[in-house]
Amino acid sequence: MKKALFVSVFTGFMVLLDQLTKYLVGVEIGPHESVQALPFLSLVNVKNTGAAFGLFGGLGNGIFIAVSFTAIGFIIALLITGRESAPGLSLILSGAAGNLIDRLRYGYVRDFIDVFWGRYHWPAFNVADSCLTVGVALLLIAAITRRK
Repeated sequence: MKKALFVSVFTGFMVLLDQLTKYLVGVEIGPHESVQALPFLSLVNVKNTGAAFGLFGGLGNGIFIAVSFTAIGFIIALLITGRESAPGLSLILSGAAGNLIDRLRYGYVRDFIDVFWGRYHWPAFNVADSCLTVGVALLLIAAITRRK
């Protein structure tokens, strides 16, 4: 029961944080506008119709919605079996849900974090993408340490 409460509260908080930050960017920063926050970080307002880093944008929103629902179902099944890291799965669930909400509401995902070094930019991303990345990293670390 504790695990279910943790997953629910943590996932809800992260989805809320993701949606709030995307909303604030949408209200405060114009499309393709850039606001420098740190020497290596800007806030931007970019519509991403593709997958991670804008890849496969031509596939259409329906594919990404279907993949998101499938992934969410799979993650919930893993959480129920209890064999994988609850924090890692909770982060992945948060990221998948946060970006799915955007796809269902707007037909795209709002990205706004622009990390760069000089003229080299990492593709823009958002809180949900960060949750996905950290969640996958936690699962990989857990798998590697479990084998040793």
